Amino acid sequence: MPDGVGVASGLTLTSVDRERVLPVCQALAGLFPWGGLRRGSTVAVRGSATVLLALLAEATAGGSWAGVIGMPRLGIVAASELGVAVSRLALVPKPGADLPAVAGALLDGMDIVVIAAAGRLQESHARRLSARARHRGAVLVPFGPWPGADLELAHVHSRWAGMSNGYGHFHTRELTIAAQGRGSAARPSTATVFVSRDGVTTEPVALPSDGFWPPAAESLPVMPSALENVTPLRA
Repeated sequence: MPDGVGVASGLTLTSVDRERVLPVCQALAGLFPWGGLRRGSTVAVRGSATVLLALLAEATAGGSWAGVIGMPRLGIVAASELGVAVSRLALVPKPGADLPAVAGALLDGMDIVVIAAAGRLQESHARRLSARARHRGAVLVPFGPWPGADLELAHVHSRWAGMSNGYGHFHTRELTIAAQGRGSAARPSTATVFVSRDGVTTEPVALPSDGFWPPAAESLPVMPSALENVTPLRA
């Protein structure tokens, strides 16, 4: 591995290790029938890089390693603010045609591997990577649709808080997330969480005078997250 990147904590796994669940923040744990990221599973995330980063926070803070492939605009500052231990991230911003090989190598040595394939992988390659994750006891987290995912988390609605009487700044984002998958994850579930620079919680941190925009009764397109608009990483 490159200098500065250690060996992942789950490189050699026993049968008990393979059933181990990597933790996620309490606000998201209810979306998982296993209570967190089950080793060997494929958990797809659609629509929000904030949700994606939030999934990595507890596990990396607890000593797990994560690889992120194909996300050149991933914000290290945003990741850190959400609780991700960025010193335990291995980034491959532009894997090019080597994406399947790079993903396979990281699945062999990382606890969690994020892939933003954006349609660049054939379905057969995607299924082989899921099988490799099962075999190695890693957690595969595609950012976007993925054939045969065990669980899919989709961002379905968001609102902002922080603007009061027409001035101020947005500081809290309310996200509604839907989850559904296969097997024990077949039953759909939803969760509403609140994202700020203090992390992800189930309770809003907005002041009473702030209010949320748009109001709950309105249905407007999802706004881009200010936390996600950060300086791109160099390849």
